[in-house]
Amino acid sequence: MLRAALLLTISNVFMTVAWYGHLRHTGRALWLVVLVSWGIAFFEYCFQVPANRIGYGAGVSAAQLKTLQEVITLAVFTGFAAWYLREPIRWNTVAGFLLIAVGARRDVTSVRRSPAPRTARRTAASPSR
Repeated sequence: MLRAALLLTISNVFMTVAWYGHLRHTGRALWLVVLVSWGIAFFEYCFQVPANRIGYGAGVSAAQLKTLQEVITLAVFTGFAAWYLREPIRWNTVAGFLLIAVGARRDVTSVRRSPAPRTARRTAASPSR
């Protein structure tokens, strides 16, 4: 799961830059910003998809992967907003993110994905319903 979390963190750095990096360059044409953001987002997918595959293969459910990804997103975004956008980190933002993280921690650590139930094979001798 550590590998998946590391890859999710890298992918979130790319996605945060793609979605919010242009906010310091509001004088640029919107079509150009969209194209550049789309190009950056490609690299996000290069990390996100393998992270999900690795995590899922290790027994982490899709819902748990999504929850982990959202918590990582909040952490990456908070740092990005403070460092790159020079926005102050307010106490209420931190409190809200911490509440989300507490709920997410419960989801990620509480239940492991169980294998899909096996269905009985129908044979020629089995009655149809």
